[in-house]
Amino acid sequence: MRFILRLFALIALAVAVLAAVVDAARSLSAQTLMLTPLARGWNDVAPASLAWLQGLVQNNLPDVFWDPVFIFILSMPAAAVFCVIAALFYAVGAKREKPFGQIRTH
Repeated sequence: MRFILRLFALIALAVAVLAAVVDAARSLSAQTLMLTPLARGWNDVAPASLAWLQGLVQNNLPDVFWDPVFIFILSMPAAAVFCVIAALFYAVGAKREKPFGQIRTH
């Protein structure tokens, strides 16, 4: 299970790096800082899945989840969102260290 979580962390980090490179290229060409919101990037790649998620959240969860929560996340830069996702997957999949003072027995 730890391997799967770390694999997801690696994939999310790769997507974050790709999003950051795209943002950097756009910023250099426009000579101003341009960050791609997650919603725009997601809509460019897979618009049907974004619409599916919106319908799923709006139909199955209270309205408070879509408007402030998901709208806020979708408005954040894609690179930052995927960095946070990668960090969360890595933290959950990290090997647990033994507390200081415990003796290892083989």
